[in-house]
Amino acid sequence: MSDIQHVIRPVREDEWEKVRDLRIDSLHDPVAPIAFLDTAELAEARSDSFWQERTAGAASGRAVRQFVAVGPDGVWNGSVTVLVEELGTTDFLDREIETTQGHVVGVYVREGHRGTGVAEELFRAGLEWAWSLEGPALERVRLYVHERNERAQAFYRRIGFQDSGVRVPLESDPSAKEMEFVIPRP
Repeated sequence: MSDIQHVIRPVREDEWEKVRDLRIDSLHDPVAPIAFLDTAELAEARSDSFWQERTAGAASGRAVRQFVAVGPDGVWNGSVTVLVEELGTTDFLDREIETTQGHVVGVYVREGHRGTGVAEELFRAGLEWAWSLEGPALERVRLYVHERNERAQAFYRRIGFQDSGVRVPLESDPSAKEMEFVIPRP
């Protein structure tokens, strides 16, 4: 089933309040503890300038792009963000990046729109953007998914991501692991 009523597009710099509100909504979702490394409390405490800078950065340039699914009523019903990790830099775990790659974060679709094709369209837009980058081109795109988030794992496999075998312990619960999934450049 496909929800063709949504417009999938990058965020615009002046939409920081909607970016903030969607992020906070996502962090209140019942699966948030295994889907995000952030919390609603932390997000709600961040300043307006934080959200303005975050949105400006995600609206243009090479470093990051955030895509949203906008319903016919103007409500944002989903989001995917792609970060660019450049060869020789370090990631959020202070590990050296060994290949220029994309990193998908902040995947969220509102409950009433899950299973409708919105997530697939968000990923399509994010991956198209990632593969369009030049100088240097991205060799792959990766993401992390909690070992207990089986629904997300199944979705990522269905759209072409593969389990790389890399496991990362969660800082908040070292007994739990995040699994790295990757998709190579087509």
